[in-house]
Amino acid sequence: MNTAPIHKPTESELEILQILWRKGDCTVREVHEILEKNKDAGYTTTLKLMQIMHEKGLLSRDTSSKTHIYRSLVNEQKTQEQMLNKMIDGVFNGSAARLVMQALGNHEASKDEIDSIKKYLDELSKK
Repeated sequence: MNTAPIHKPTESELEILQILWRKGDCTVREVHEILEKNKDAGYTTTLKLMQIMHEKGLLSRDTSSKTHIYRSLVNEQKTQEQMLNKMIDGVFNGSAARLVMQALGNHEASKDEIDSIKKYLDELSKK
């Protein structure tokens, strides 16, 4: 996987990346069928987006057979970190605490999620 800094994926590109991260290598048709379940998306639009993502270096494309197979070239964890850091800096003035408090204040967390957060905070405070 590529670990170099990436271009910030657009919302549509991120939807495609999430499919590829979850399912692995896919054809345009496979990606399109998954996208169509949640939104009205034309096949040619999906194809064009994936071609652009290939040009940007976000995806690789295996053209050895008639049906091209696409693969993500960017790491999910690294992409999430880069996008989150940009949001923390740009929206929350560099404060991760403000981001967490905003997220927990606006969304109901399950008991398991809260327990997991407490455990993580305990581990951080021990370092």
